[in-house]
Amino acid sequence: MPASTRARTPRARLRVALAALASAALTALPAPAAQADTGTSGHLTGTLADGASWIADVPARWNGTLLLFSHGFGPTVAQDAPSGAVRTELLAEGYAMAGSSYDPHGSMWALNSAEHDQFATLDAVAAKIGGPRRTLAVGQSMGGLVNAQIARDGAGRVDGALGLCGLVAGGTDLDNYQLDAEYTLARLLLPGRDVGLVRFGSADDAAATAQQLTDAVTTAQATPQGRARIALAAAFLNLPAWAPGQDRPAPGDWAGQEEQQYAWFAQGILSFVEGGRYAVEQSAGGNNSWNRGVDYGRLLTGSVHAPQVRALYRAAGVDLRADLASLTRGASITADPAAVRAAQRTSSAGQGLGVPLLDVHTVADNLVPVEQERQFGDRVRAAGDGALLRQAYVERQGHCAFTTAETVAALHALEHRVSSGHWDDAATPAALQRSATALGLDGAAYVPYRPARLTVGRDRPAHPTRP
Repeated sequence: MPASTRARTPRARLRVALAALASAALTALPAPAAQADTGTSGHLTGTLADGASWIADVPARWNGTLLLFSHGFGPTVAQDAPSGAVRTELLAEGYAMAGSSYDPHGSMWALNSAEHDQFATLDAVAAKIGGPRRTLAVGQSMGGLVNAQIARDGAGRVDGALGLCGLVAGGTDLDNYQLDAEYTLARLLLPGRDVGLVRFGSADDAAATAQQLTDAVTTAQATPQGRARIALAAAFLNLPAWAPGQDRPAPGDWAGQEEQQYAWFAQGILSFVEGGRYAVEQSAGGNNSWNRGVDYGRLLTGSVHAPQVRALYRAAGVDLRADLASLTRGASITADPAAVRAAQRTSSAGQGLGVPLLDVHTVADNLVPVEQERQFGDRVRAAGDGALLRQAYVERQGHCAFTTAETVAALHALEHRVSSGHWDDAATPAALQRSATALGLDGAAYVPYRPARLTVGRDRPAHPTRP
């Protein structure tokens, strides 16, 4: 670890992690020239009743379609496109775009207000530019969860929805599988240490836990035993074994896979995880995750990474059964019932769809694992709305690491569904790849793919709670 990284305070490390996420998932948008808060084209701004701000960009030759963009986790600042390059391309094609900050007075996990603020933004923008011929919702990362909620609730307000790297499994599944990884690192790499994993009192507390766990992972990476245990935690985190800037390891290259999972840890993923947990707890009013009653042996059996973990444990001469039994025996964290209810109400989706939804995900997403799409798809189909959902995948590492061409092609596929009433073949990997390539922009890598099941090991709504 570089000296400059070691010297940072825990809170500084958290700020760095959030800044890195903002750079990756919410690519900085070029500020347009300021214009008056009136008119039918250009850059428009306004403020909603709860203090949220909104922005809109309208081309001089508007094609009548308004894109409602839901931004991801980070500072509550209004955004109306996933990147500056995407905005430029879509403005050139005649689309108008709008989006809100969400309520700026609360947590960055702004799910208490996001959907309401997005619908209010539609009304505010329509008052300025007139009603759109068609409205399509677009959401990225945490905003992908907001977008799924809009797709569920927005019939009559939006005509279709496009999700990008969406956190569609919801806040409780997220916090539960992250808790399993954090708990594994704390119990196996820091035995006997009191590491706070939930109910953070401040951002500093969250950052301190991230520092403890990251330091433990760094030390453990030096030994075969430590690397085996890192792989076990990575399996529970649903962490991909393919890191940026590296070739994908071969299917049986267990050591190479662990090395690339470690690369994600070394890049500060735990700072983001703990900072995100603090924000969710602020929003939900307490801890919405638990591990009391979790059988960690059974949990590992359901992971796509189980063969890797078993192989590394054998090579290191460590008793995997003993470690899993220790984890199961020590699992005692309970949830706060009101927080679970709050997260279920504000931070979940998949209970059905009201309009067509196309979700796109990279196959090696470190922050929102692609397995979330499997969890979400199963819930949508269980609600009887599978015909409205299509999911597509891009062969690339990283969170929200889409090209402009991939994003625009997905939007065109969604428009085909809205216009025709049928998906036809527009959302197949081959069709999306052809459409993206034909744009002549920055390339594409759509591939056939089926995600593994999300390793989470809890059924909802039943949950152990605080006595």
